[in-house]
Amino acid sequence: MKAPFKLNPLLGENRGMLSIKPRFSPEPKYLHGQTNKTAVLFCNLGTPESPTPKALRRYLAEFLSDPRVVEIPRWLWLMILHGIILRIRPAKSAKKYASIWTPNGSPLKVWTETQAHALQSELEQTPHSNASNPIIVRYAMRYGHPNIGSQLSVLRDEGVTRVLILPAYPQYSATTTASLFDSVFLWGTKSRQIPEFRFVNHYHDHPSYIEALATKVQAHWSSKGRSEKLLMSFHGIPERSLHLGDPYHCECHKTARLLAEKLGLSKNDYIVTFQSRFGKAKWLEPYTEPTAKSLAEQGVKSIDVICPGFTSDCLETLEEIAMEVRETFIHAGGTEFNYIPCLNDSNVWIKALAKLAQENMQGWPASGTQNDKDRQASKQNALAMGATE
Repeated sequence: MKAPFKLNPLLGENRGMLSIKPRFSPEPKYLHGQTNKTAVLFCNLGTPESPTPKALRRYLAEFLSDPRVVEIPRWLWLMILHGIILRIRPAKSAKKYASIWTPNGSPLKVWTETQAHALQSELEQTPHSNASNPIIVRYAMRYGHPNIGSQLSVLRDEGVTRVLILPAYPQYSATTTASLFDSVFLWGTKSRQIPEFRFVNHYHDHPSYIEALATKVQAHWSSKGRSEKLLMSFHGIPERSLHLGDPYHCECHKTARLLAEKLGLSKNDYIVTFQSRFGKAKWLEPYTEPTAKSLAEQGVKSIDVICPGFTSDCLETLEEIAMEVRETFIHAGGTEFNYIPCLNDSNVWIKALAKLAQENMQGWPASGTQNDKDRQASKQNALAMGATE
């Protein structure tokens, strides 16, 4: 009996009814002699597309389904997530997002995009870049859009062969940094030709980062005066993560200590706290809001609050700290609550980001350093071997 089709096992050519989809994504058309490019992918956590229950449900479903974020038996957590949380939390969260939403969208997305553009401009002035073929800077979100995989695909299509993954998280945690790297690796499992990657794990103690934080605090004190206490509020994670070896807690405290030293503070001048607790499990302590309340009840009338772990203002800083914690402090007897904004697009922070990028790209050739003569020679050799372009 004659077979209805004939399949070339090497090329996967379809000569009949059978069609085989490539397991790995096809590569963009390659032009021999093209310039190799370098890119920085600046990655943040993510944000909903709009301050609506529908958008929050979609965002929270992706965020809270990540096993790096909630580390309990999956079958149990998914029942809780879809049976309870996603039925209640989206509407509550939407109201909070609406209170800080801007005409240009989510503050976190606005600031992250602004930082990426500023970083590209700063890197164009460095030896790693080339005027005719500068380092490309893109931003991506771990959850929401533009996601990491889609941005890596765009960079691949633009001819990028080297990518530095630069998280917006100064302190490493499996709940954030490792999850971000998971997303990069997942994209790689579906790709045919993987670019050369480098990853910045953390920069919690980098002198330029500490300098940027100190400059922010000093500028606030110069214009508004200094309060009785400085609260350094970091995002919390479950205490269990600390006991399992997550370095986040230690890195937060090191950041705080180095910032205090830079500002000339004594141990009695500042307090390290943790915010954004989710669920009933014990998280890193002390918690920010109860600490602010306790200070007011003890007679402290004024506090300054900075969130060193957040490099862009977002829901957790603008709503949770600047609104909720402020109200708690004032209601408990405090009189002056000053929230110090995140690093955002401050000049000293953009320069710090550029320095981080340059240090982690050391050893890579400057973008587009191969000269035209070498590229043309490479192209001619390829054409002589049968290449068409």
